[in-house]
Amino acid sequence: MDPVEHDEAQLPAPTIGPVGFALGIVVVLVGLIVNPLWISTIGAAVAVIFGILWAREASAELRRSHVAPEPEVHEAAPPAAAVEAAPPEPEPEPEPAERFPRSKFLEASTLGLGAVIGGVVTVPVAGFALLPAFLGQKGHEVDLGPVSDLTEGQWYIATFMTDPKGEGETSRRTAFVRNNGSVQSGTASVPSFTIISNRCAHLGCPVQANGPMGKTKTETTGNGPILLHEAQPAGFGCPCHGGQYDTEGNRTAGPPVRGLDRYDFEIKNGRLVLLSLYSVSKVDGTGAQAKIHKYKLAGPGEHVDGVEQILYPLNPPHH
Repeated sequence: MDPVEHDEAQLPAPTIGPVGFALGIVVVLVGLIVNPLWISTIGAAVAVIFGILWAREASAELRRSHVAPEPEVHEAAPPAAAVEAAPPEPEPEPEPAERFPRSKFLEASTLGLGAVIGGVVTVPVAGFALLPAFLGQKGHEVDLGPVSDLTEGQWYIATFMTDPKGEGETSRRTAFVRNNGSVQSGTASVPSFTIISNRCAHLGCPVQANGPMGKTKTETTGNGPILLHEAQPAGFGCPCHGGQYDTEGNRTAGPPVRGLDRYDFEIKNGRLVLLSLYSVSKVDGTGAQAKIHKYKLAGPGEHVDGVEQILYPLNPPHH
């Protein structure tokens, strides 16, 4: 007796392609908020890899070649003495399988349509949210007056506006300025200055000079009136949460995660001109001989070195 054959539904094998693709899209969206440069790039790579795997698995049946089986031929029985047996008729060839199954077509169409819709929804939103912070940025130059008016070795608390015509009083800033004298650069002797921002590296509170104040003078420049208060700081302190820094801006106590930010500068026609801010992890040495560990400007409370730096979002240009 022939065994009974049962037809069982052939279910598709489980796959991680859709799960990996969805996970990659989630990482991209989270990265747009946290860190577009690294996390979004990683998420996009994951989505692309698993999307390709998913597409290959979905189109496996389409890419598999179907070979029609050859008909089984039975040999004729040996001829009898009186009657020759007729040769057996060949079995009919099986019908070829459907080359483009409807289910595979619908699956591929859904995947492609979902990708198009995701791109149409995500790209404009990301563009409007992120691009304005990176476009149309301009640097500000602040003229602090003649170098000859800044006594060598003397600290000054300089108060100025970075953009008096555009932003007005909202652009008012304070920096600690010290003339370090001259330093040898190649064959030339150039002026050296230490220019430290008063923005605390913890939460951005205004840092104060820990020491007595001297006389005040005013310089009139293209940035409006510049106030220069003489000071003799033993260091700098934040009155908000107790952060303390030495005279080079290195953190010595309290919650700040790095040293105070500094200003780039240049000398134009014998005048000291402040340029953009940059962040500092620490400073080795003092004055003109100091070695500054310089980084792109970061927000208060953000690490600029070590593995912790990857945990913070990408900062737009600052000036």
